[in-house]
This record gives sequence, structure tokens and C-alpha cells, in this order.
Amino acid sequence: MTNTRNNYCVILAGGKGRRLWPSSRDRFPKQFIDFFGVGRTQLQQTFDRFAKFMDKENIYVNTSCEYLEYVREQLPEVAADHIMAEPIHRNTAPSVAWAVHRIMMTNPNANLIITPSDQNIFNDTAFQSNVLEGLQFVEQHDALLTMGISPTRPEPGYGYIQKGERSEQGDIYKVKAFTEKPDREFAQMFMESKEWYWNTGLFLANARYLRQCLYSFLPYVLRSIESTKVITTIEEEDAFMKENFPRYPNISLDYGVLEKSDNVYVMKCNFGWADFGTWHGIYEATSRGEGDNVVIDSDVILEDCSNNIIKLPKDRLAVINGLDGYIVAEEDNVLFICKKEDSSALVRRYVNEVQMKKGDAYV
Repeated sequence: MTNTRNNYCVILAGGKGRRLWPSSRDRFPKQFIDFFGVGRTQLQQTFDRFAKFMDKENIYVNTSCEYLEYVREQLPEVAADHIMAEPIHRNTAPSVAWAVHRIMMTNPNANLIITPSDQNIFNDTAFQSNVLEGLQFVEQHDALLTMGISPTRPEPGYGYIQKGERSEQGDIYKVKAFTEKPDREFAQMFMESKEWYWNTGLFLANARYLRQCLYSFLPYVLRSIESTKVITTIEEEDAFMKENFPRYPNISLDYGVLEKSDNVYVMKCNFGWADFGTWHGIYEATSRGEGDNVVIDSDVILEDCSNNIIKLPKDRLAVINGLDGYIVAEEDNVLFICKKEDSSALVRRYVNEVQMKKGDAYV
């Protein structure tokens, strides 16, 4: 089964990646790193995944101005006018609004899938099938479609989606509720209930309906773009965004649109998924060695160690004894050692504290 020319992909690659600090740094975040030493960065692997079944000319990348050269260097296949470089960091709602406007300038009948650039997919064949089914659904329905995975563990670091009534097509259900990062007890209840799915962050809609939703819930984001008669070319749009993008709110698509809409669906997917944006997520999704340790592209001698995740620079040797359940990560001028359990909040707190006390050179 092949994709139609109306199917488009937007890769979101503008984040700072601070949840994987210190390996991911503001000046060189995780999506541009060959984190596992496989020869391709997370951004490149995301592009490769979609290019297998979608026209390369229909793949767009949203990033930050400070990362533009990384995108150009790592994805030379992507044309310059398919890269949207934001002048200031904002969350996903303004980014998606810009992508919708850019693509609809070329094809008002576009069907979109929006994807993060820091995920791992374990079954590419099932992924392709689920994505194509989802794109067909949003082509035929004015709806917002998320992609959900049945939880395999009580993971407090993920978002969750509660399914409601089943639609007339496949394993697609009306969404009853969203919950972001529940505590472990609720995550256990969600997993056992069979009603909740992990929110993969993959999101589909036809462009016309998505623009309508953005107008309804975030009118100040799109109205300024489309009220002007000046924008008729990519160059004019880029100039307009450079001037106006900083005025847009720092708000996520999930919070700004999905959680406010009554017409959101979730597809139960079976492609196998992991969020590679957090240390704990990587640990849970990666094959483990002796003692259930995960050693990522690093030179390590371990003794009496278990349940750790270790990531070091190429020129380092670590000798570790008696450590259980820790993150050990070093990059440049920072060594980070932290309990692995529920580490996402701790990483965020330490990054903020380090930036305040020690300055930007350490984040």
C-alpha cells in the first residue's frame, strides 16, 4: 500500500531536549545526536522511518533558528522551503500552526501527521500500516486523531489517553480524557483498566480541519498570518514569522487544541513504541545486559551493579562498583549521577538549578 500525494509529515525538531541532560545540551540537543552509536541521529531515523512509505517531498521539519544548520547538514534531502526555523523557542501549538499554513499554501487538501523527533518504533511494518490507516481516517473525517499504545508498565513519565466509544472504523475510539504524567499509583490503575493508552505524541488531521481548530482555540496564532494579504511566497512567510512568531503563546498542541476539542479520537496501535526523550524511558525500552544494566555506547567495567543506565563520552572509561538503580551520564563539563526512579522531574529541577547557579555553559 502506498501513500497518496496528499499525505504529509511534519517532524518537530526544535526542542532543547533537557530531559536527557547532560548528554543533550541546549546548543546540541538530543534529536541531532547519534545517541546509540548506530550511525544515524534521532532526527535522521525519524525521517528514514517516514521516507519508507511517504514521498520525501512531502516531509517537512520544524526547528529553531539556532538548530537550522544541524537540520540542513543531517537532512540534505529536505528542501530549504520545507524547513521552518522559528526565531524563538515556543511550544508545539504555534509550530504546528505555522506548518499548517506552509503546507496549505501548496496543497489545501493535505492530510498531516505531526511527529516528535525523539521516539523509537520497534515494528516499522505495523507503524506504516497504522499511519496509513490514520491518514485515511482523517481524510474522510473532520477529526483530530492521536495514536495510542497499550501500557506495558505503570510509567509516570508519559501522558495517557482514555478511550471512549468505538468509531465505525478499525481500532479507533472517541477520546474521553487526557492525563499528563500521573503518579505511579494512578499509572498502575490506568494500565490495569485497559481503558488508557500511552500518548505517543503522534497526531493526525486533515489540514483544513486542523486550521479550523486552531482558529477556534488559538485564534491569535493563525489570525495574524492569514489576515494579511502580503504573504504569497515562502520568503514573505519566513519574514513575517521572524517578526511575529515571538508574539505567539508558549503553549502545547495537546493543551491548546486537543484537550479543548470535542472531536478527538485515539487509534489503538501495535507498532511498539518508546519515548527516547527521558533517561527512564530509554532504560525501559532498551535491551539490558548483565545485572539489568543499560550501557549506551560507552566503555564501562561494572562490578556488583544492577538496574543502571550509563552514557559516557567516547574517550572515557568508567569503573563502577555497587551501584543499583542510577543514571550515570557525562557530557562535556557535566557529570550527572541520579536515582533513576521517576528521574524526569529531578532532571528538570537540576537543569534549572544549574542554569541559575552556574550559568548557561552547563546546560
